Amino acid sequence: MTLYGGIEAGGTKFVCAVGSGPDEIVAEIRLPTESPDTTLGRVIDFFRQQQEQHEIAAIGVASFGPVDPEPESPSFGYITNTPKPGWAHTPVVPLLRDAFGLPIGFDTDVNVAALGEHRWGAARGVDTFVYLTIGTGIGGGGMVDGKLMHGLLHPEMGHIAIPHDWERDSFAGTCPFHGDCWEGLANGPALEARWGQPGETLPAMHEAWQLEAHYLAWGVTNIMMILSPKMVVMGGGVMEQEHIFPLVRQKVKSHLNGYIQSETVLEGLDDYIVPPALGSRSGVLGAIALAQQACERS
Repeated sequence: MTLYGGIEAGGTKFVCAVGSGPDEIVAEIRLPTESPDTTLGRVIDFFRQQQEQHEIAAIGVASFGPVDPEPESPSFGYITNTPKPGWAHTPVVPLLRDAFGLPIGFDTDVNVAALGEHRWGAARGVDTFVYLTIGTGIGGGGMVDGKLMHGLLHPEMGHIAIPHDWERDSFAGTCPFHGDCWEGLANGPALEARWGQPGETLPAMHEAWQLEAHYLAWGVTNIMMILSPKMVVMGGGVMEQEHIFPLVRQKVKSHLNGYIQSETVLEGLDDYIVPPALGSRSGVLGAIALAQQACERS
């Protein structure tokens, strides 16, 4: 059996795995995200140890960003102007290529999670869909006609502008670039800063969730209008509070106000706005799928 390496490079942790899919993972490790030298050094050590036992054909990387995912670019495989201290302009792919000499796939964490959900999860058989992650930040990616979303760079859905009712919510937002963009109003740190405690500690009936669902629904509504996806998959730490899904669906329907005349939206939102079937493993499994693609192209 051909095995592949997958790296989910997150702002708070790295998850590394070796396998061929959800049912065949032969090794996995979680590492805290420290400095680039320390973290990537430990990642390289993990795969070197695995190479002593397994033949790894390629490695895929699902990275926090912003990143450069364009293979023809001189900075392909770099984390670029991230606000995460110490990580700006980190050459992730060059370091891995130098260490292993293998094909390396590289894309945003949300695009790669979308690939995982398309290959093995909620979006199997869906050729145009969006994957959103609502956590430390808000990110969006997905597929159009079966291809991962790319363009000038890559989607930055978390930084769209959404309505901010200052009388209802005087919170200025957490985004260091835009203040009260979608991410600044609705990410996990915004929840904690606004209400004085982490979202996972807030009870289901707390007023925080009505406001959070209101903001999340505005973002989803905007994306539906722009991209017309056939499905919206919503993952990340905030969405682990399962009681928020019915609120988001209800408010999306309200925001649309009957404009999209589709049975999927009018009657089927439970199957349209959904959690990831792979749960928290969408990213690392998507990275394995990305490694498979990189191997096929090499």
